[in-house]
Amino acid sequence: MDFRHLGRSGLVISEIAYGNWLTHGSQVEEDAALACVRAALDCGITTFDTADVYAETRAESVLGRALKGERREGLEIFTKVYWPTGPGRNDRGLSRKHILESIDGSLARLGTDYVDLYQAHRFDFRTPLEETMSAFADVVRAGKALYIGVSEWNAEQIRAAAELARELRVPLVSNQPQYSMLWRVIEAEVVPTSEELGLGQIVWSPIAQGVLTGKYLPGQPAPAGSRATDDKGGQDFVSRMLTDDVLTRVQQLRPLADEAGLSLAQLAVAWVLQNPNVSAAIIGASRPEQVYENVKAAGVTLDEGLLTRIDVILDPVVSRDPALTTSPTTRP
Repeated sequence: MDFRHLGRSGLVISEIAYGNWLTHGSQVEEDAALACVRAALDCGITTFDTADVYAETRAESVLGRALKGERREGLEIFTKVYWPTGPGRNDRGLSRKHILESIDGSLARLGTDYVDLYQAHRFDFRTPLEETMSAFADVVRAGKALYIGVSEWNAEQIRAAAELARELRVPLVSNQPQYSMLWRVIEAEVVPTSEELGLGQIVWSPIAQGVLTGKYLPGQPAPAGSRATDDKGGQDFVSRMLTDDVLTRVQQLRPLADEAGLSLAQLAVAWVLQNPNVSAAIIGASRPEQVYENVKAAGVTLDEGLLTRIDVILDPVVSRDPALTTSPTTRP
């Protein structure tokens, strides 16, 4: 495993992080989830990402049990706040009330006194940003989080938050966006802004929820048991990319992966790690074998010629519009 600084902070994280959106507490049984976390630890992954909303808070609990007994100082545990976690009017958003109550709930479920990174899961248009950032600053000063970050915020929102973070002397160090060969919307505005301000990207869906593994074939139904057929989560997300044009071009990447000595999934993870503003790529798994495969992308360098050939194949189907930076209906 290779390691990188999270943005310009002093925090060092594994360049491949393990995330449990859609899996722990939902799509896989707990024994399988625990086995996947054990595989991640065996492979040298030290960074684990979750959120209070995943599997209606169950994902945090599963991760907490999976990491019990591990040396806490040797781990980086990340979680998030924003989406509804209860029926009340204040059980959502980035109000002071919800943030301060949610961090305590997350810590209890994770079985830890603090998280290394506490992230705003989306931008809250209904709460003054000053209120949100002040609450995050109080969470840090209380020792319940060491750093703060955001997820799926656009460049303007990140800049406004960074200005308040400087005034409050709170370490805003990261953004967690969707990013893959097929989804590059952060490159136009978010990445340059983050580089300027010292934030690193912790990217989710580097293999586009399985589309970049090559298991979906043009003109054929989705494989049984795949994310595209699972109504527990992710189905709508994957189906948007299951066009014959996209799938045909993904298959054209296979010879390039073979040339690099990688599987298609490894090529996809290695590709996002070539971006110098990416601090970590989040992988998920329902089986330990998927962890063992994907971590082989750590430390891989793809030459410029290969990157150019990837662009030639995929360019017509790549999403680049900065207006797509935030997605209020998607919860990774």
